[in-house]
Amino acid sequence: MLVKTFGSAVYGVEAIAITIEVNVGGGDLKYYIVGLPDIAVKESLQRIESAIKTNGYDMPRTKLVVNMAPADITKRGAAFDLPIAIGILGATGQIEQPERLKDYVIMGELSLDGTVNEVKGALPIAIQARKDGYKGLIVPKKNAREAGMVNNLLVYGVDHIDEVVRFFQNEAHLAPVSVNTREEFFNTQYEFDFDFSEVKGQENIKRALEIAAAGGHNAILIGPPGAGKTMLAKRLPTILPPLSLQEALETTKIHSVAGKLPENASLISKRPFRSPHHTVSDAALVGGGGVPQPGEISLAHNGVLFLDELPEFKRTVLEVMRQPMEERRVTISRAKMAIDFPANFMLIASMNPCPCGFYNHPEKSCTCPGGAVQKYLNKVSGPLLDRIDLHVEVTPVAFSELTNNHTKGETSANIRERVIQARGIQSERYKNYEGLYANAQMTSKLLREICVIDKIGETLLKKAMEKLNLSARAYDRILKVSRTIADLADSPNIRPEHLAEAIQYRSLDREGWAG
Repeated sequence: MLVKTFGSAVYGVEAIAITIEVNVGGGDLKYYIVGLPDIAVKESLQRIESAIKTNGYDMPRTKLVVNMAPADITKRGAAFDLPIAIGILGATGQIEQPERLKDYVIMGELSLDGTVNEVKGALPIAIQARKDGYKGLIVPKKNAREAGMVNNLLVYGVDHIDEVVRFFQNEAHLAPVSVNTREEFFNTQYEFDFDFSEVKGQENIKRALEIAAAGGHNAILIGPPGAGKTMLAKRLPTILPPLSLQEALETTKIHSVAGKLPENASLISKRPFRSPHHTVSDAALVGGGGVPQPGEISLAHNGVLFLDELPEFKRTVLEVMRQPMEERRVTISRAKMAIDFPANFMLIASMNPCPCGFYNHPEKSCTCPGGAVQKYLNKVSGPLLDRIDLHVEVTPVAFSELTNNHTKGETSANIRERVIQARGIQSERYKNYEGLYANAQMTSKLLREICVIDKIGETLLKKAMEKLNLSARAYDRILKVSRTIADLADSPNIRPEHLAEAIQYRSLDREGWAG
């Protein structure tokens, strides 16, 4: 007897419908799985046989063929255990109404006792099931809320294979998972563990991060140990504009595919903040592996990637980020496939100014030998620094400011309102340019059209370039940042004071900065 069940395979951040055909017929006792299964899928028959027998069902004693179509796509992982097992029970007549199987996508890994274990990528699987017109989706209970974010699809969470069999036999009722995605999303958008009001002093650094958030600019914080670089960076997501539902769905899909969503997860409502250790490998940062998985830059999609102690990262690791930073996506190519992962993130980096950490410190002396500062800075390549718009020098907070409990800093909510307003101006400005929504994304052509400065501004910029010995690459960055500063001031034109503020954020471009 031939029976069909339906599953789904995840490639990148999208899912592909898989038809699982199970045929039980005469012949010798042999089991076959065809359709490009990997080792985990081939081993599924041992798990399935144990699960079926343990729960009192019969495993066929004749020839069994399982075909997974389309046959030219490699099927990976143990998530196909449950649909194959249900197909076998339907083909052997142990499910009396196998025609009901056509309405459902079934996914789950089986233990030897029939327990259904969680799988990766439940959200894109649910999205694809709805798109293909299926009535419902059956997944492990731990993935039920994740898949339940998709509306107009009945999602059932199960713990055991017996629940699935009894459901298709009409012997048991499964309650579909109900998730009020919009309500949960909007109720948790502004719940943060950190706030800028907790930061003592550092008003100039807060201002720089406000500019970075308003224009989508990458930034690097340079300062001695204990100056507050990491503390400030962790609070950046609290002033970024809230995620839209579409952005939240994209971000949640990536974390779902990577298996990073917690149990009983709902839609990611806050912009992600990823902070990989400096020992991270190339593949872990940009994505990769035998079966390509998203890396840290994709997990930071629509959020912030924070690289603490930037010069300590391997140079090869940093260099592989350059193309994704420009294209806002990363393509992982293998012999048989090429998978795109989105990677639209803000890069915030931090570093000490020298190996000992006290170069340019107002009180402590640098103990590094001659040339060590420049050598330390050279660990970060010029092309990577070229993609960082703001270079911000962080100085230690004075004791008087640390102990001042009477003055409280501005809250993240107040800063975020200004950022949202500036982003709104940019959204209107770039509405006719697809994929462009922030000043940091301006092309050279657009820069000449939008960032027009007057004669006073030209003179100021010329003098600054000459006096501070700024490099040529700093010119475009200064114009982009000054446009953002003007947006924050709700000014249609870039004024000299906007340029003056932008010029001070190019520390590493000054000749002689490192001695």
